Amino acid sequence: MARSGIQYSDVQQAIDTLLTRGDTPSVQRIREVLGTGSFTTISEHFRTWRIEREQNRDVPPPKGVPEAIVNAASELWREAQEIANQTLIHYREDANRQVESAQQEAAEALQQAANAEQRESALAEHLRHTEQRLETLNRELAASQANEHQWQQQAEQAIHDAKQYQQRLTKAEHDIAVLKERFAEEQQQRQATWEQRLAQEEQRNEAAEGKLMALLDTLRQERAQEEKALQRRLQQVEQRSDSLAKELQLKKERLQHYQLDNSSLQQRIDELERINVSLQEQQSSLQSELDKAYQAQERHQQAALKDENWQQQLWQRMEALQAQLTALPETLSSQDKDDSLPSE
Repeated sequence: MARSGIQYSDVQQAIDTLLTRGDTPSVQRIREVLGTGSFTTISEHFRTWRIEREQNRDVPPPKGVPEAIVNAASELWREAQEIANQTLIHYREDANRQVESAQQEAAEALQQAANAEQRESALAEHLRHTEQRLETLNRELAASQANEHQWQQQAEQAIHDAKQYQQRLTKAEHDIAVLKERFAEEQQQRQATWEQRLAQEEQRNEAAEGKLMALLDTLRQERAQEEKALQRRLQQVEQRSDSLAKELQLKKERLQHYQLDNSSLQQRIDELERINVSLQEQQSSLQSELDKAYQAQERHQQAALKDENWQQQLWQRMEALQAQLTALPETLSSQDKDDSLPSE
């Protein structure tokens, strides 16, 4: 469709101006007369003018021009127009296809470049957050390593304390066993002494039975008191042993807790390292896609420039053909003169 800036009347006036000057009308010359307008718009109006001229070919030619020349010129003009129209239609269809393909490829390349830029921007933002998280985790790791060293010292101290408690517990158990043996020996000795004294007392005087019974009661009471004292000492040792065992168990649980925390921190560090490697690979892939998009865009621009040069060559060829058609009447007139010379 022709643009609203250049009308058919403008093109028609420019053609009349060219004909008045004796120049053959062409798209380039019409544009030079108008001083503006696109080749497409001028070409459409110029084609309309030629169609109207073809429709008015039955108008009588000017006087003085031989009919044979007029007929030959008209026939040649019509054939030239048909050839030019067919060539122009073919070239225009081919050019339109190439331009549409180039525009589509350029649009796709621009879209791919925009998508790549968006993906690269999102990836850069995600990488920045990841680096910040990695720095935070590195600081936490450094603090954790410092705490781990402190916990390791505490764990070693706990193990050392546990060994000491174990040694003290072993010593206490040994002391209890020694006390039990000593008590058993003393009990046996006392039992033997009591039996010996009882035998002596029975031998001395059976009449002293009351005194002997009192002595037995005293001995029983002393024995009961000694057993109670020993029982209390045994309970104290067992309580102390239970306390040491509980404290040792608490130290072991704290040591296991420190080991679990250290393992969890190591897993987090390994996971962040894997994420960092994956992000670097994605960034490299996006950069490669962006480079390909830029190369495709450059190729499309070169193709568009080539199509513009080809169109300019086509118009030059059309102008040359029109110049030949313009010179045709003069050539025929010269030949007619040459043919008439012998007859004179």
